[in-house]
Amino acid sequence: MSGIRGKHKSCPMRAALMILVAVSAAVAQSGAPEIKFDSVPNPLKLPANIYFGEAGGVATNSHGDVFVYTRTGHATVTIGTSRPFAHGGSRLFEFDRTGKFVREIGKDSYGFMGASQVRVDPTDNIWAVDEMTNMVMKFDPQGQRILMLLGRKAENVNVPAGGRGGRGGGTGAGQPTDLFDRPSDVAWDAAGNIFVADGMGNNARVAKFDKDGKFVKSWGRKGTGDGEFAGVHGVAVDAQGNVYVADAGNKRIQIFGNDGNFKKSLTNVGSPQAVCLTKGTNAVLYVSNSNPVDDIDRDGEIYKMHPDGTVVGKFGRAGKLPKEFGTVNAIDCRDENTLYVGEIGNLRVQKIVLH
Repeated sequence: MSGIRGKHKSCPMRAALMILVAVSAAVAQSGAPEIKFDSVPNPLKLPANIYFGEAGGVATNSHGDVFVYTRTGHATVTIGTSRPFAHGGSRLFEFDRTGKFVREIGKDSYGFMGASQVRVDPTDNIWAVDEMTNMVMKFDPQGQRILMLLGRKAENVNVPAGGRGGRGGGTGAGQPTDLFDRPSDVAWDAAGNIFVADGMGNNARVAKFDKDGKFVKSWGRKGTGDGEFAGVHGVAVDAQGNVYVADAGNKRIQIFGNDGNFKKSLTNVGSPQAVCLTKGTNAVLYVSNSNPVDDIDRDGEIYKMHPDGTVVGKFGRAGKLPKEFGTVNAIDCRDENTLYVGEIGNLRVQKIVLH
């Protein structure tokens, strides 16, 4: 069984199918071969008196430089106008390919509060996704200028920003707008279209923008059916423009066409939180079965698989030691066999080498 689930059936057939899928998923996970791997000791070297917090995102550029967006620091609120300003609480660090600290990018940025993800696009621009300011920020490759902003910080200092729903309510209908409610990830297709996972608040959707940042459309809402989500944790796009969405609450990866038409679900990956696709026509998909923050001793493994859902193998488990993982939130897979893994639970980034 491949762990792929199609469209709705009639009630009796659907119930039987769901049981079959659950059995298939359990077999696929338990029977996946173990991949041999190592964790490189001390891969990223921070200066004295600077520490990683929860590693929301990790990414590399074409030169092998490493970027980590981490929940480190103290939030700051400036009061004295009709609109208070809040910032801080997260920092974006750059390291060279040897792991040597290079610099901090965007220090004291108005858009940095709650690090959710960092990605590097095909032309080496650096994108920071911030869950609390509801913004996705595009920096130039040098990290010196902000080239584009998607979303907008709320007009108050709710934490997380909740001026458009936040934690306090909402229908979960995935509002078709260019504003976000706790975004979690960003990806691009070959034409430069931008896909934002906007599913940690009351929205439960993927929002699509063109290469110039103009809102095109969105799809999704809260629920369990095809095209519905229970927490949109990650997003990736393959060479054909298909969109892979980590629907962690429903324990599946949903795959859509470029315009949001549902294709299929992969249900053999546990509760996926971080996703990464290697480039090219023979892409490899990495998916974390991230252990929940309230039960840190179970799950934790990362799956290597073909985009059609066929599992190649798995590696790691929940834990605190090297080669163990604590709530993985980010995977960088620019090199198929050399990964960077960002952990929320263990406040660290591991460099993983597969054999």
